[in-house]
This record gives sequence, C-alpha cells and structure tokens, in this order.
Amino acid sequence: MTTHASTVPAYAAPAAGAPLERTTIARRAVGEHDVLIDIKYTGICHSDIHQARNGWGEGIFPMVPGHEIAGIVTEVGPGVTKFAVGDRVGVGCLVDSCRECDNCKAGLEQYCTGGSVPTYNGLDKNGEPTYGGYSTHIVVDEAFTVRIPDGLSLDVAAPLLCAGITTYSPLRHWNAGPGKKVAVVGLGGLGHMGVKIAHALGAEVTVLSQTLGKKDDGLQLGADHYYATSDDATFEALAGTLDLIINTVSAPLPLDRYLGLLKTDGALVNVGAPEEPVSLNVFSLMGGRKSLAGSGIGGLPETQEMLDFCAEHGLGAEIEVIRADRINEAYERVLASDVRYRFVIDTSTI
Repeated sequence: MTTHASTVPAYAAPAAGAPLERTTIARRAVGEHDVLIDIKYTGICHSDIHQARNGWGEGIFPMVPGHEIAGIVTEVGPGVTKFAVGDRVGVGCLVDSCRECDNCKAGLEQYCTGGSVPTYNGLDKNGEPTYGGYSTHIVVDEAFTVRIPDGLSLDVAAPLLCAGITTYSPLRHWNAGPGKKVAVVGLGGLGHMGVKIAHALGAEVTVLSQTLGKKDDGLQLGADHYYATSDDATFEALAGTLDLIINTVSAPLPLDRYLGLLKTDGALVNVGAPEEPVSLNVFSLMGGRKSLAGSGIGGLPETQEMLDFCAEHGLGAEIEVIRADRINEAYERVLASDVRYRFVIDTSTI
C-alpha cells in the first residue's frame, strides 16, 4: 500500500479563462478502501470548459478538469473488495458523497443532500481540492469507481462516464422505450449518446438540431427523424407529437416553442446547463399538463447499469483522440461545435 502521497503530471488551468498548461499535482496515499488508477483516457466534456472559465460560478484554481475517466487499477487498499489490480475501471463526475442521506442510501449520490464531492473543482472531506482526469493517475474510493465491461474499449468508454449516464438516466426515468416518441435537442457530445441509447431502448427517435448539417450522422447513430430547428415548419409539423424531449444544449432555448411539441403529459428534460437563467410562459405547461424538468448525471448503481447496457448493445462514444498538448485547441473546437462527437485525451501524452 502506498503510504505516502505521490506527485503526478497533469494539465491545469492556472486561473479562470487561462489556457491549460502542463504541471504536477499531488495525489493522496492509497487508503483502506481506495484504488489507484492508471488513467488511460479522459473525455473532454463541455462542463470542463464552463468550469475552467468560471461559467458556472467561482471555481477553485489551479483546476485540473476531467470527469470522464477510464483506466486500469494498479494498486488497491487493504479493505478493497470490489476491484483487483488489472481491472478496467471508470470514474465519473463524483468521487464521494455523505453516504448517509436518503438519496445516497437509494443509490442517487448525484442528489446527495449532505454534500457530494465532485471529481474536480471541489473540496474533499479533508478540505483539499479535488483534481480530475487530465492527469496520469487518480486515487478514488472503490465505492465511487465503476467497472468497464470487457466489451467496451477504454477510449470509447470514457465519455460514457458523463455523456452516457447524463442521457441514460432521464431516458430510463421517463420510460423511453417501444411506443414512445423521444426527441433529442442538439447532436453533440451528450446528444449523440442520447440518440444511441434512446434507439437501443426501442424508442422512436427524432433529432432536433439547428441545421441539417449532421443529418446523415444522426440517422446513422439511430435517429428515425431529423429536423432543423431553424425552420419554423419543424415546430408546426411536430406540434403535440412527442412524449419526451431531452435537451442537451447548454444555450438558452425558446422553451415555449419546444413545450408545444409535447403530447399531453409530455416532459421536456434539461441535461444541458446554460450559464444564464431561462424563461417561459407557464401556460405552456398548463395546456397539456406538461412538465419542464432537469436531470443530473446518475448515481453509482445506475452508472454501472448504463455501462453494462452500452456494452451489451455495442454502444461507445464517437470520439476523436487527441494529445494532451491539444487540449486548448480542443476547447475552442468544442465551442465551435467542431467535433464529432467527443474529444478524448490520450493521457500517455501528458
């Protein structure tokens, strides 16, 4: 067992909005229930950019982003029972929670009321900053580590730890499946996984995108229909036809128009998080008993369920693997929607 902290290479934003640069960070010693993970791949999530640029409020700097982590266990603490050296594992958006509230006991750690600990840009229970997956190694409690099935290669599995679970959780909660008409707004990192998963669940899937530029991709990923939201005719053609809309876009949308696409008792669920407040007319909800909802990532049991589901159905993310020295360029390309559909850092290049 590692009885001392280790220093590992990483990429960090030294200050809000500053370019990320190579540095070193301390990782804690492997404790009783910890696993040491040799990170192989880390996905670049849009939320990494929001947080590195203080888009969602004051961040903790220097910041090492990354919560789509896939790697191999290289050491385990003496109390670890779930994992052994050599296991293929993942870490998502959380590395701890209070473990005592009703939500934690129900496997909904993402809604912990006692204070969950994010994988980066947070403080652990000792008050130390957490550093994410833009690094070569991470030490995580086994309870917040998931197994990556053999059927998934690590590079395409990494983005599932955020993009996969963030779309899987609401699709399951709102019962997407045969006989249900589901629309996904935005065909980006989250959206492309939403389409794949909704299709695998048996739903009839529509993509709502600004233009038809990615239509061929959308249909190949599993969509049955593809519409441009820049065309007013889309909102007339689809009015009152959808059971569920998963909004993956992190810019404000004209919510009243989208609510008009729902059937009675339909739901518009937000998984993208704009940096500014949104507005709507409440009559858009009352006329049809419609719901405007949100959903955040998923708990540990559901994250494991999602990985097993994706392995069973052969679903990995569509990725572009990059060297670590291209992270800043990748951020600009994400903001320009110039990635199909997730950048993944090869951490051996850090």
